[in-house]
Amino acid sequence: MSRYNLIDESWIPVRFPDGTRAELGLREALLRAKDIAVIEDPSPLVVASLHRFLLAVLYRALEGPTDIDQARTWFKSGLPAEKIATYLERWRERFWLFDEKYPFGQISDFEPKTWRAWTVLAAEHNADNAKVLFDHIDVTRPDAVPASATVRWMLATQTFSVSAGKSELSHTGTAPSATAAMALPLGRNLEDTLLLSLVPQNRAVFSQDLPIWERSAESSASLKSGIERAIGGFADRYTWRTRSIRLRRNETGNVNSLAFASGVENTSKDGIDPMLAYRVDKDKGRLPIQFKERGLWRDFDSLLPDDARLAPSVIEHVAALTRFARDRFPRSIMVLGQFNNKAKIEYWRMERFALPQALLGDRSTHIRTEIRQLLTDAEETQKALWQACRRFARDLLSRGEREPDGKDVGKFVEQMSASARYWSRLEAAFHDMLHHYTRERDPDDIRLDWLKSVRAALRDAWAQHAASVSTGDAWAIRALVRAEGAVGKQLKTLNEEIQKYESRRKPTEETA
Repeated sequence: MSRYNLIDESWIPVRFPDGTRAELGLREALLRAKDIAVIEDPSPLVVASLHRFLLAVLYRALEGPTDIDQARTWFKSGLPAEKIATYLERWRERFWLFDEKYPFGQISDFEPKTWRAWTVLAAEHNADNAKVLFDHIDVTRPDAVPASATVRWMLATQTFSVSAGKSELSHTGTAPSATAAMALPLGRNLEDTLLLSLVPQNRAVFSQDLPIWERSAESSASLKSGIERAIGGFADRYTWRTRSIRLRRNETGNVNSLAFASGVENTSKDGIDPMLAYRVDKDKGRLPIQFKERGLWRDFDSLLPDDARLAPSVIEHVAALTRFARDRFPRSIMVLGQFNNKAKIEYWRMERFALPQALLGDRSTHIRTEIRQLLTDAEETQKALWQACRRFARDLLSRGEREPDGKDVGKFVEQMSASARYWSRLEAAFHDMLHHYTRERDPDDIRLDWLKSVRAALRDAWAQHAASVSTGDAWAIRALVRAEGAVGKQLKTLNEEIQKYESRRKPTEETA
């Protein structure tokens, strides 16, 4: 018997403008999207996956947009409610989470050798590859969980699973965009957020762009022998069957165990994901931008459009939609994803940035270059700080008698706090700078302010280090004096650059 239809049941977590929270069904979330502030969940992976799921539904319900003109029409008039409601009724039978023939997102005839705990779906509870500190759930004896949480984790699993190299079905790889940083422009409400990411797709693609619920589910036998195919389009990509799943519920309707194995192999490895930024590797070609330990803000320019067309398509779409509707330019851009070491998940992350309003002006194609220059200023200055730290470590360890081992010097530098303090202070300054990147603000003024921030961060980082060793022995003081030459040289360079910009600004101010 069919149970728990995603169209009607409450499972999508949202927050309204007044701060209240609720869980809504698929129909209500889409038809009330204008009244909803954001989708909100503790897991960034769930948040990203829910947006991609809703976008896939919209692509199929609207059969578009097929060009920017159609996208602008919907952006002006709102989501076509009747089309959405009609589509959901048409495919209602494919949205039952528990069903003998078509359980949503599952393989109905999959009888596993071993039934797994539901925790395998949730990155924050999966002890196979991402056991989290302070997570006390016993994966061998977990309690059953509600269907609402299960379906959210199931969508996240299909979007972010990484290859583990083992499966009782034919082994397939990682989800198409599992290890990339996904960009999501945030509009004034959920409807705007979805429309801003509804990137046009060629009309010919739509006939082949089928999401998982419009496809005939693969049999466990075919999956065991191995299935591979190319991605048909955005809706297909956003709902890709990375893993074969079958849920098992108890008498209360909660999920207590499941079948879990590999799914369908993706053969279109070079396909474009609208939410991803890319870089070009001289050997491997186009590769998606990923999270790093150092923070995505230091690669923020990769999110901005230029002639190379490597930025996320959703950001280019934002500029096209809001150029003549500036009051609906996104409040910010959210970047979500995870970082893995092969099959092990190291961390997942959600970062938020102001999107430079100058993208709507005449300099739109130059913004990326300008911000890259600011980040280069910071990187070059950090090199000087690193050189000073390394000189200090080398002289302190040598005690004037020997050349210390390079590994020992490296380990000493790693435990010094100077670089971490430098980047921490600059990160706050960078977020502040993005708010000033308006159409009216002179880019030279922005760079002048930024150079002053870089100079202040360098001074502060080195001063704090100097204070920490000022009461040390003679060897430490001597090492400090010898090392600070690199910092002094960089401060001189920054002062000269700052003076150039200030001299350009001064005549204008005097005239005014």
